[in-house]
Amino acid sequence: MHLSDMHFGRVDQRLLAPLRARIEALRPHVIVVSGDLTQRAKPHEFREARAYLDTLPKPQVVVPGNHDVPLYNVFQRFLSPLGKYRRIISEELEPSFIDDEVAVVGVNTARSLVFKGGRINEEQVKRVRGLICDLDDRMTKIVVSHHPFDMPDDWDDQHQVVGRAAMALRTLAKCGADVLLSGHMHKGHIGQTAETFKAGGTCALLVAAGTATSTRARGEANSFNALTIEPRHIEVQQFDWNEAAGEFAPGPRHSFDHGAEGWTASN
Repeated sequence: MHLSDMHFGRVDQRLLAPLRARIEALRPHVIVVSGDLTQRAKPHEFREARAYLDTLPKPQVVVPGNHDVPLYNVFQRFLSPLGKYRRIISEELEPSFIDDEVAVVGVNTARSLVFKGGRINEEQVKRVRGLICDLDDRMTKIVVSHHPFDMPDDWDDQHQVVGRAAMALRTLAKCGADVLLSGHMHKGHIGQTAETFKAGGTCALLVAAGTATSTRARGEANSFNALTIEPRHIEVQQFDWNEAAGEFAPGPRHSFDHGAEGWTASN
């Protein structure tokens, strides 16, 4: 289950119970939250987020986003940018979950020096390589970040792609990374990596989640993604908030198979 951009502090409270109900009905193996748990990184927002996460199934892989770094408190922003996140949400900023079938590895792309953008560095890429490179090729390898590694050409704010994305993509391709999960744009998207990634010998899936619960939906319905993973086969389904029904309703299901050049859409 892939949630993102919950933005406690600007949450549509009506969505919380239906979201929980849908997640419980789907019985996820693992829940991923790709950043922006809060609106302004305030203690009460983090506490609300923590309380809600505690009501959802475990295990969970949660990474911070740029909104989880204080914006107006300059002292905290630069000296302890994720101090409240560490204290209330988790001390671990880059958690992972690995079993016999799937590896889910988190990357923290939130930075103090930029207000909206994010960045990944070589040390972080090295860490991810150390976790996934030697795993069995039959396992599905998933990398989670708040900022996207790529996005469709027709989306605005192309500069919101994570800094040093090309370096990271080329390197992770060599380790057989299968899926890149992200948020940040408040728009759902399912696609495949650009030519920079194919240069590494494979093609991964890009799966972006919209905002699950924020009032800042940017013209789209609140949503989240469900990924069904089997060896060499992945199905991705977006669940959208249906105002009339008062529930998160299933949308189209997209299927992908793994071949010699990586992941391609199934016929």
